[in-house]
Amino acid sequence: MKPRVGIGYDFHRLVAGRKLILGGVDIPFSKGLAGHSDGDVLTHAICDALLGAAALGDIGQHFPDSDPQWKDASSLGLLARVVELLGKKGYRIVNIDAVVIAQEPRLAPHFSAIREKLARALAVEPEYVNIKAKTTEGLDAIGRGEAIAAQAVALLEAVR
Repeated sequence: MKPRVGIGYDFHRLVAGRKLILGGVDIPFSKGLAGHSDGDVLTHAICDALLGAAALGDIGQHFPDSDPQWKDASSLGLLARVVELLGKKGYRIVNIDAVVIAQEPRLAPHFSAIREKLARALAVEPEYVNIKAKTTEGLDAIGRGEAIAAQAVALLEAVR
């Protein structure tokens, strides 16, 4: 089998009264991301990229927000389940490249911790996980501080 590439995207509103969790790391901020699970847009985008690369649908098919068992679930736990599905299908993760789009807070100081947590859940070394951050220069809902988005690309290879 040839290498497979998938792309993932997620977007959540920022709301008061929730923790801001990105890549499984609790980021100090006055708001958090709304969502059925912990709202971790970065991890959700990575899940979708991996599922897409393996032609296994998307995160909503595997962990629907209509199912109460996923209420407030850790997105790192969901990611670990996706990695298990990939293993059963005969795929191994080659690398992940992702970008978080947020006006604030500054994320660069947290990249090392995020890469470590994601790498652990992905069962790869941190050197195979790249995280970037961009702003929208004050434009749209993200620029107004109302939301955060993430995009991810995953490369898989067959192991059998």
